[in-house]
Amino acid sequence: MDETGERTLLENRAFLEGPRWRDGRLFVSDMHRNVVEAVDLDGNVELICEVPNNPSGLGWLPDGRLLVASMLDRTVMRLEPDGSLVVHADLSELASWYVNDMVVDAEGRAYVGNFGFDLHNGAEFAPGEIVIVEPDGSARLGADGMAFPNGSVITPDGSTLIVGQSFGRDLVAFDIESDGSLANRRQWADLGKGVPDGICLDAEGAIWYADPVKGGCVRVAEGGEILDRVETSNLAYACMLGGPERRHLFMCVSASSSPHETLDALSATLVVVEVATPGAGLP
Repeated sequence: MDETGERTLLENRAFLEGPRWRDGRLFVSDMHRNVVEAVDLDGNVELICEVPNNPSGLGWLPDGRLLVASMLDRTVMRLEPDGSLVVHADLSELASWYVNDMVVDAEGRAYVGNFGFDLHNGAEFAPGEIVIVEPDGSARLGADGMAFPNGSVITPDGSTLIVGQSFGRDLVAFDIESDGSLANRRQWADLGKGVPDGICLDAEGAIWYADPVKGGCVRVAEGGEILDRVETSNLAYACMLGGPERRHLFMCVSASSSPHETLDALSATLVVVEVATPGAGLP
């Protein structure tokens, strides 16, 4: 442990995103190195797959096949049992810019966000969308007018999707209808000056969000009350509750998110601390 209480599991990475706990390991995308890796609590690492167009959000179909949001070509890829990576869904007609984080429900339905505009090259802000991808790979629009939809969670009963809007500085919620459609959009929490990137949900209904502007991860209640905060030694971009009791808070931290800088810097690390309240819901 260092003075922040962090324990480092991965280091010398380019930019880590989409952390997901499954089967005793934390799966994570190293976006700008174009790989997905898995690491256990002892630091043992396995290369899961290479994704040439920048992997981001991760999830699984009910049969265990991995889904990966492939940013630059705006697709969701699927990892087959033989190790081949195939196109699961092409979102280029529905997503206005690079796809990003996503959450996959218990039926294998994916909710995929996107940037909305060319963030890294200084383009003017434009809203993005949430695209719904069915287990068979068919896709449709779920919500538009989103202010950079980023981290997403689904409540344990499967009834609510909560999404962080990085440029909206808030969390918004949707009712999930029986066919997976989204309805009744509303603000779940106003974060004030907080900027949500990756998020995760705990058993008391609070949400942890990683803040890539201020650094650290913040735990908030519905409405926006700050309940807790974990400082990080670098800027925080994603977080996930996992571990044997889902009390390990895994955090993806880096000095920058810019693809123009991260491959040279290799400043990204995956760190973990233990917290009191376990994770809940999906992912």
